[in-house]
Amino acid sequence: MVVIVSVFLLVVTTHAVVAQGTAASGRPKVVLISLDGATPGLIDDYLNRGVLDSNTGLGLLKKRGIVARRNLTCNPSLTAACHVSIGTGSTPVKTDVVANSFHLVASPFARNISGFAAPIGGYTVNPVGPAAQPLAEPLWVKLRQNGKKVVAATFPGADGATITIAGAGTPVIQSAADRTVDYTVPFGAFAGAGAQGFSLTATEFTPAPGQTITQLEAAGKKSYSPILQKTTALETLAIGSVSYSIQVAALDTTDDNQGNYDTLVFFDATTGIQPGPFSLPSTGPAYVKASDRVSAPFYLEGSANKAGVGFYISALAPDLSTVRLTRYSANAIPRNAPVLQDVDDINNNVGFWAPQPDFRIPQRLSPGFTTFPDAELEAIYEDQVRTFVAYQTRVVLRAIAQNPNADLVLTYIEQPDGSEHQFLTIDPRQATNPSDPNTIGSGQDQAKLARYETYVQRAYRVADRAVQDIIEAVGTTRNGTPRSNIIVVSDHGFAPFHTTVNFNALLRANNIDSTKVRAITSGPATNLYINLKGREPDGTVTPDEYVVLQKQLVKILEDLKETNPNYAKREGKPIFDQIYPRPLPSNLNDPTFGLGTNEFIGQDSGDVYATLTQGYNFDGLQTPVVVRLGDAPATPATTPILSVPNFYGAHGYDPSTPNMSAIFFAAGPDIRRGRLNQVRNIDVAPTINQLLGVKSASTVQGKALKIES
Repeated sequence: MVVIVSVFLLVVTTHAVVAQGTAASGRPKVVLISLDGATPGLIDDYLNRGVLDSNTGLGLLKKRGIVARRNLTCNPSLTAACHVSIGTGSTPVKTDVVANSFHLVASPFARNISGFAAPIGGYTVNPVGPAAQPLAEPLWVKLRQNGKKVVAATFPGADGATITIAGAGTPVIQSAADRTVDYTVPFGAFAGAGAQGFSLTATEFTPAPGQTITQLEAAGKKSYSPILQKTTALETLAIGSVSYSIQVAALDTTDDNQGNYDTLVFFDATTGIQPGPFSLPSTGPAYVKASDRVSAPFYLEGSANKAGVGFYISALAPDLSTVRLTRYSANAIPRNAPVLQDVDDINNNVGFWAPQPDFRIPQRLSPGFTTFPDAELEAIYEDQVRTFVAYQTRVVLRAIAQNPNADLVLTYIEQPDGSEHQFLTIDPRQATNPSDPNTIGSGQDQAKLARYETYVQRAYRVADRAVQDIIEAVGTTRNGTPRSNIIVVSDHGFAPFHTTVNFNALLRANNIDSTKVRAITSGPATNLYINLKGREPDGTVTPDEYVVLQKQLVKILEDLKETNPNYAKREGKPIFDQIYPRPLPSNLNDPTFGLGTNEFIGQDSGDVYATLTQGYNFDGLQTPVVVRLGDAPATPATTPILSVPNFYGAHGYDPSTPNMSAIFFAAGPDIRRGRLNQVRNIDVAPTINQLLGVKSASTVQGKALKIES
């Protein structure tokens, strides 16, 4: 339909602009691409089996450049922490971005902060404010000081945001200047309306009003059966101060002398069905043909944050007896003041922030999806994978087109991470039906396993296609070597998990007071915070009590063992494999008490930091809890600590384990061909600095790799 065609044309046009711009004006010196969650083992397997083309994308970089067998990532192996380590050349202890979600110890005890919106390099606690000498520094700071031009297309930490801390006056702890480059596009954000599933029947449709028919005719849309419209609004959306009454009409676009409704059109009652053409970010009505199995974008006209949604049809009977459709969540690019010009350049030339893969849909956590079959939920998620990576790719291509002479372009691709979380079923202990604990081992659904394998493969293919599109944008020599130095990394690897751990249940079972201790989990990593008096502004725990609590917490974690033979080859297998308490001074009155750091504990790490053994994860807890095969039944008086999760893949484990290894590929005019045995993600920043001829900041802990030709 028209809207879908316009998206395709936008992709083609964007490619053309980039090609012309780079040919006429130059090309970036270095392009760093992060493929979230890409693992060396799967890529090697896919290249060997032809799942990935050995002559394009990652295969091309491997042939024409250098590849590392292993990339040792950060601890914990989580997205926010490891991306900031990549971007600074420093470990999480120094960057003080210690997880995807954690607690700033100078903030009220109940407050969390996202690792993507945390100060890089730390801040001062007494008094609260920006660090005079940060322990880590984004590589773009030194590069720009040396006259280099840097572009960040949705790279973590480069967002133009001013970072404040919760509390009286919300003091600034990092200025936007430290998080802004020459062209800065922040990663998109939730805009106020979560995804919604709808199940409709023919009884809800009646002949469309004359206004709808007239507007469709003016838009050039023909129906070979009477146009029908849902008699009431599909829903009412409120985005900020603007309300939208979403209407849906049904068209029969097939000239076959039969009543064969195959297309739905979605529009706002106030705006109506406008004929177009439309200038981005506007899209006009969303026309969705069921057989295309592709969603259509829908811009929410007048929204202050320039938000939009998408519509997808997973089932549409010709007589409308069965209609199942999805309205994707509303998303927008954060409108941080220092980068508004760049944000609007993307909104006006690529479009509003596209709906990204939403785990809440296949896990039936969003409303309206209870009766949707698994196959339809999987198809919805796969549509989001394809369309979102295509959008992310257009964002970086636009950034390159606008800045062809950039010295460094930083970009981030969300896949294959999202698909591996949902579909990485390679362990016989994983229940293929999350509501049935018997579906492990020989009880696993083999057809579902096969489907899930194809979804993971597809995620790698779309990510690989993004790499190839960027290679084509900068151009190649006759032998295929990219004309820019392209480095492709990931932030971490991936592992399957079979059991979810309810940390709050563990603390309750050990009579830990929730006003004194709280756990903040990110995947299989946890930071346990003690509400220390004099550190937290509302702290209640004395140093004496802190020492006792910290030792008690360590023992609780050490004592948690696996006793179910369905999940462990040996009884008594530890469920936690890394447990690190915060170091303490010998004098309880020392002013640094509760602020000690070491190799594993940063300023804002927990007073105990720990990670689970692979196979276990804090995420995936179901309501009601599904007891694992062989565990004691749940009772009203007990909450199981271990249970069956509702998804399958995780990261955040000990980074030294092979499954957590990230990737490293590089090729370009200044990069030799060959292999490296092992690199570290903290080596990426100094390597980029070396390629650009700039001395790294004194805070950089990594070492430049010997990859230059």
